Amino acid sequence: MTDESWAGWYRDRQGSEAMILTTDGQQLRIRIRGVDFEGESFDGLAPSSGRPPEDGAFALADGALTDCVLEWDLPLPVVSDGTAHQATLSCLLSLRRADADLHLELHLGGAVFSSRRAEPDFATALETIQRILPPGVRLQTCIACAFSDYFPAPGRGLSGGLACFRGAKDAYRGAAGEDDVVGLWDRRTGFVQEIWSCREFEPRPAEGAGTGHRGAFPLELA
Repeated sequence: MTDESWAGWYRDRQGSEAMILTTDGQQLRIRIRGVDFEGESFDGLAPSSGRPPEDGAFALADGALTDCVLEWDLPLPVVSDGTAHQATLSCLLSLRRADADLHLELHLGGAVFSSRRAEPDFATALETIQRILPPGVRLQTCIACAFSDYFPAPGRGLSGGLACFRGAKDAYRGAAGEDDVVGLWDRRTGFVQEIWSCREFEPRPAEGAGTGHRGAFPLELA
């Protein structure tokens, strides 16, 4: 995977700082006030040195950034009636509570499609946006891909816990339930960010084989 860099802002009690967030789809890296942070999830960004800054310039919880707000934009591919387009996804993440609050806005063709104000994770927020997109418009990111799934267990993290099975495509195409995914788990290529997209993307089937443990994207609301 090739690194991508997304511009944005970091805010805490000491003020605001421009930031560049870099990712290869798996590991996130960010530099704030001369300090490098990295992690696999947006709520798990810890000092790269493994040691907290000595001057107390940042609030940390369990070694990771907290009591702050991250805001950034990234290009996000969508497909409209079979034609590829580039949209922009605006992300606003508050880490000022015990549970992160996430808000996403997709800017496409002059229109804005928003998630709820305080989503619990990227998967839920992207599902919210997909449901309100016009017919024929589909997100083209890892969460919507035919080869991604979560481990069959209660709960999921804010981001980065989505397993990619692009190295076992044919086997995953037949996966349709928890047992199938558990049996394939050791064949996963790795973990990816829900907002990432790669050249091997294929749309997720709506039902049946190939929907794995987590089902279609988006899941039908009861």
